[in-house]
Amino acid sequence: MAKRNILFAAFEASPFIKTGGLGDVSGALPGHLKNDDFDARVILPLISSIPEEYKSRMKFVTSYEVPLGWRNQYCGLFTLMKGGVKYYFLDNEYYFKRSQVYGEYDDAERVAFFSKAVLETVKYIAKNYRPDIIHCNDWHTALIPVYLKELYGGDPLFDSIKTVFTIHNLKFQGMYSNYVTGDVCGLGGTPAEDQMNHFGAVNFLKGGVIYSDAVTTVSPTYAEEICTAKYGEGLEGLFQEIHYKLSGLINGIDRNNYNPETDKAIAANYNEKSLNKKIRNKLALQRELGLIEDPDIPLFAMVSRLTTQKGANLIAELLPEFRDRSMQLAVLGTGDYLYEHAIADFAYHNQTRFAARIAFDEKLSRRYYAGADVFMMPSEFEPCGLAQMISMRYGTLPLVRETGGLKDTVRGYWDYGNTANGFSFKDFDANGLLNAVDLALDLWSGQKDTWNELQKNAITMHFGWEESADKYRELYDSLLN
Repeated sequence: MAKRNILFAAFEASPFIKTGGLGDVSGALPGHLKNDDFDARVILPLISSIPEEYKSRMKFVTSYEVPLGWRNQYCGLFTLMKGGVKYYFLDNEYYFKRSQVYGEYDDAERVAFFSKAVLETVKYIAKNYRPDIIHCNDWHTALIPVYLKELYGGDPLFDSIKTVFTIHNLKFQGMYSNYVTGDVCGLGGTPAEDQMNHFGAVNFLKGGVIYSDAVTTVSPTYAEEICTAKYGEGLEGLFQEIHYKLSGLINGIDRNNYNPETDKAIAANYNEKSLNKKIRNKLALQRELGLIEDPDIPLFAMVSRLTTQKGANLIAELLPEFRDRSMQLAVLGTGDYLYEHAIADFAYHNQTRFAARIAFDEKLSRRYYAGADVFMMPSEFEPCGLAQMISMRYGTLPLVRETGGLKDTVRGYWDYGNTANGFSFKDFDANGLLNAVDLALDLWSGQKDTWNELQKNAITMHFGWEESADKYRELYDSLLN
């Protein structure tokens, strides 16, 4: 079998550019896709915030003009090898020399340029690397499948290229005034003008969904959820129509990066055979946060954006209830001021049992994962979620709401008993969360042997990228065979 070439297109990829989970996926999945049968490469915008240590190592290949509507814009092509993966960077300072990755006044034009430039770049790399599949991610690359069919169709270089479009978070769709379709995107007068119309606006993500050969989300449950009015963000009808090409493939984590046996950020290293050493991390974290150092009081932790989507409203509402229980709570994250203030103020007045660090601190987050007994993720919705997988990797039991990837990865004690790897609740309300907390407290205080069994179940779970990469390769094969 000839080697399959997969070009992974995204607006961010760790360690170059990262604002969220998309950056983690783009930085990890391509490297795991590569094997004797697949050559996965990544194409990114050359955003000015990419660290100089990477920019200085990039090699200039060539430059060319990219037609975009009535414009012809410069594009410079640079390459860099990292971790065995070849990265392409597309340079245009007008679009990419910005103070932030997203949130600019002309994001529609910036992502349209990048999408068009990806396809123009294929012309310059095809001699050595012609993609069989272009794997697009979120609305920032949703125009690639549209351009491929509408503007490049009939060209032998492009006709056999297939597209996969992955939705990481449906909340963000790229919706703009309809004039953008023609003036900015250069798609006026094409069928895409109607196909991308969404209640009088142009919807980039909708275009990606319609024009792609396969559509994926980042968990099986989320793929089903977005077909409903509750989670479909106005596109549930479309997802029901294209259900035949829709699937959910769970994300993974880098098990080498998140490894309690080698992690230098934590107080004591351990593995599934030495879980007794985990207590040292708990005592160290209690000390660091100013909590009472007590191995017998259960320590609950939350590392998250403090938003309603992540359930910060439920946490804030239940703080007085938590104070009435024999437990500690440590929160790390930033988000909506209302929740930041409520949680930080409560912690200030209850410093021996509650701690709040309103910040993003990657190394401290690892000490939370290793030191806590329970890791809380009471999300309203969660396309995949990585933190629950990381917490299990550290032998910390996740407590989650049953939605999206949380439902697919966490087996709650209520339903699974001694084969569980955490706790879960169904309804997004304070009572559901409190009942799950009380169940965890009862198990902690009355059934330590069962608790230890759940811990072993959690720490031996295997949420590596290897399994996810296998499923993506199967998807690619299905499109090319």
